[in-house]
Amino acid sequence: MAAERKRQPLLFAALRESFRQGYSREMLRGDLVAGLTVGVIAIPLAMALAIAVGVAPQHGLYTGIVGGLIIALAGGSRFNISGPTAAFVVILLPITQQYGIGGLLLVTCMSGVILLALSLARMGSLIQFVPYPVVLGFTAGIGIVIATLQIKDFLGLQGVGQHDSYVDQLQALGAALPSIQPGDTLVGAVTLTVLIAWPYLTRRVPGHLIALLVGSLLAAIILHLEIPVSTLGSRFSYEIDGVIHGGIPPFAPQWLLPWTLPGASGQPLTVDFNLLRELLPYALAVAMLGAIESLLCAVVADGMANTRHDPNAELMGQGLGNLVVPFFGGIPATAAIARTATSVRSGARTPMAAVVHALVILLAVVLLADLFSYLPMASLAAMLLVVAWNMSEIPHVLRMLRIGPRQDTWVLLTCLVLTVLFDMVLAVGVGLLLASALFIKRMVDLSQGSAVPHQSHQALAGLPDSVALYQIAGPLFFAAADKALSAMARHGENVKHMVIDMHAVPSMDMSALVMFTKALEELDRRGMEVYLVGVNGRVRQKLSRAGVGATAGKRLFVPSAGRAGALIRQRLAEATPAEA
Repeated sequence: MAAERKRQPLLFAALRESFRQGYSREMLRGDLVAGLTVGVIAIPLAMALAIAVGVAPQHGLYTGIVGGLIIALAGGSRFNISGPTAAFVVILLPITQQYGIGGLLLVTCMSGVILLALSLARMGSLIQFVPYPVVLGFTAGIGIVIATLQIKDFLGLQGVGQHDSYVDQLQALGAALPSIQPGDTLVGAVTLTVLIAWPYLTRRVPGHLIALLVGSLLAAIILHLEIPVSTLGSRFSYEIDGVIHGGIPPFAPQWLLPWTLPGASGQPLTVDFNLLRELLPYALAVAMLGAIESLLCAVVADGMANTRHDPNAELMGQGLGNLVVPFFGGIPATAAIARTATSVRSGARTPMAAVVHALVILLAVVLLADLFSYLPMASLAAMLLVVAWNMSEIPHVLRMLRIGPRQDTWVLLTCLVLTVLFDMVLAVGVGLLLASALFIKRMVDLSQGSAVPHQSHQALAGLPDSVALYQIAGPLFFAAADKALSAMARHGENVKHMVIDMHAVPSMDMSALVMFTKALEELDRRGMEVYLVGVNGRVRQKLSRAGVGATAGKRLFVPSAGRAGALIRQRLAEATPAEA
């Protein structure tokens, strides 16, 4: 069954699976309601997230339209809702600052290629190899960074700018506090209050919509009183036929070549090998984070709906989406857990819910773009503050720090601090190294080798002191082999028969194989007869390839200690007194 599943085409996996089971009118109704609901939520979030990464808000909307549509149709999860997400902010903002919108879209293309390669290499299970403390640490750190970046617009601070260092950013915010704008602060505070309180009143109407409506109405009143409030229309603009308009252009995504858009200098990028080499680390980080978040989102959705996704097919869809979306002005897309969970709770049944979500955003861009210009920047900042709080999971982090193993909590804290003070790429890299070292230490603690009095083993009881028993337990690998094998050669000269119990050795790597072979050669040199007990097929095959086979009078593979004892007794009976 597993082999048959692997041979199935990766493209359109979730869509084909959904329609193979039939598509009823009830399923269509559920998808329509879910798509409309999550589409309304995604519109302001897409704009806010685009602004957070340093580009115009329409680029976030284009991501939800094109990326959300392609990934939904081509991917392997029935429920994933894809678009711009908060997790990308800390990676994408430095790219925009250094390489401009052109560099950001080029990174998106490159990450799409990497995701396609991961899919074709069947790396969909990669999420299993990222330890939970690492994931929790960098997501909490990302939440803290996002929240910090929203303070400027939430309070209407002037002259803050963007800084490479988190500490410098905090200092700039502190220095700009005297410029706080009462209008922006009031709008932000009211919007945040509605966002927090609304779920306790009802969940039938999305709280984001109500909060934005309240914030926009309050901003209009404040502006009427001639108190300044920053809006999307006052911050962003576009040009048509030489006329400057505030807000976002009321057009569907248009085909463009990403590298023709301006870099940080304002001029189009010159695409060459050096530029691609500089952007490759960013593309790898975007691809890996997108893969982890998308697959984690699919797991969460499966848990809510009792379904199964195809991880390799989902990576294929994510790769195609990110490869194509920059040609329509979109930034990196991945599955969003909060939007996906909302879609499932709203009745989504198939990928068509995500398709409807993309179409809702498209209609909003074409029909409502002029209205978006009235959205207060403080309200969008308040929305991202809530997103950052939910993403950081501070109460859960504190609980894990309280109840988790001490070594794991250090990994979590290290990832969190490095994400905040430096960047997520470094945090994940160091976190994985620490988690790997911790895993190796734990495996070393499990791997043991010790000399045991052979008289204590029933099958060997009664044999003379020329018989020795050595037991090895746990996986034998580079870090554990020396500890497990070191005592094997420390036996008296009177020992002639060595029984090595390997029932509890599940695997052996190259380093352990070399050390074990040398230890056996030393025993052979001392003239010992060696009985390898309970060696499993995989380990025995490795030993055989290394030239460690059964040798008459020197070494035998036996299934049990009882069989070894019987052979030793037979040898002792046949031997002369001097040999015994």
